[in-house]
Amino acid sequence: MSWIDDPAFRADQPFGPQTLPYGVVDGDRDGDGGRVVAVRVGDHALPLRSVADALGARLADLVSADSLDPLLAAGRPAWTELRERLTEIVTSDRAPRGARLASLDAVTPRLPFTVADYVDFYSSRHHAENVGRIFRPDGAPLLPNWTHLPVGYHGRAGTVVVSGTDVVRPSGQSRAPGAELPSFGPSRRLDIEAEVGFVCGGPVRSRVPVSDVAEHVFGVALVNDWSARDIQAWEYQPLGPFLGKSFLTSVGAWITPLAALAEARVPVVAPEHPLVDYLVEREPWGLDLALEVRWNDTVVSRPPFAAMSWSCAQQLAHMTVNGATVRPGDLFASGTVSGADKQQRGCFLELTWGGREPVRLGSPDGTAGAVERTFLEDGDTVVITATAPGPDGSVVGLSEVAGTVRAAVS
Repeated sequence: MSWIDDPAFRADQPFGPQTLPYGVVDGDRDGDGGRVVAVRVGDHALPLRSVADALGARLADLVSADSLDPLLAAGRPAWTELRERLTEIVTSDRAPRGARLASLDAVTPRLPFTVADYVDFYSSRHHAENVGRIFRPDGAPLLPNWTHLPVGYHGRAGTVVVSGTDVVRPSGQSRAPGAELPSFGPSRRLDIEAEVGFVCGGPVRSRVPVSDVAEHVFGVALVNDWSARDIQAWEYQPLGPFLGKSFLTSVGAWITPLAALAEARVPVVAPEHPLVDYLVEREPWGLDLALEVRWNDTVVSRPPFAAMSWSCAQQLAHMTVNGATVRPGDLFASGTVSGADKQQRGCFLELTWGGREPVRLGSPDGTAGAVERTFLEDGDTVVITATAPGPDGSVVGLSEVAGTVRAAVS
């Protein structure tokens, strides 16, 4: 029996001892009140400074900063040692000297690491084909390169924010159907993209083989790549996403260690033809994650990450094969997670088929009956969660990523 008295800290709960995700919080009233690295145990945060003596000097130094940056830079041996030591601490029947818990309701989550670079991929065939049919109804839904390499784009690291940050509706150019000229104003087709992100660490390196992904991926977090579809549709040809994507990307506040997902590893969908050697996996690095998307408290989609066609190992290999480096704090995301069924589509562009098939949900404040939506309106809230199978029948959680839409700045 653990000294941690929290009914959510059990193996049959997402944030039991099998998960132990890392984050950064402030407002710990029983501590120094400043920003601290913590591990999530059920519905509590365990500030790691409070158990520094039990960790030993080397590990204590890595978690005594106000971000995960030193830990990310330390590399896989340190990540493994810290996880093993924390597992011993939280499963013991006696609390180490100085240990304290803070309720998640009593602390404020912060972006847990400095985002060095941000890359977003496009790795769901179902999503890619659906978007192709919507945006290019008279052309092939899937372009030829998609089956040969993980398509992606280099995003904007400076607008990656922690879950719970408000989403201010972006403004930009768009062109209405049938109009000759574009107009400027707030996006009217604001959307989400339910994604899975990978937080990098370890030594700076280029040309990372698929076999070395675990040396450079520290952990996993849910991502919402908010998208202004009307801005995107006007600007994306011929160079791809820009202002329709760069205004905000939300990431979960707690980073689930890659090691916690060992039981969730599965092969990605088999390729339809031989791959170039650097993308061939000798062991599976797909993940069996079950996502859930809530729009104003109505579950509208359950995207299956196991249906993706490219793994995190292939994505990392591809984004460094040209000599580009991976470094601590780099974040790369999977792209929208979508399945074969309508109820598995991971963005509202797909779910409403370009706005032609409205979704019925509860009102944002719960005071009115059902309302219809095609894209996001001011006041709407979206929450994405996910779980994965863990050891011995347990369940591993990925922390929610949430955001509420606010009116455009005039």
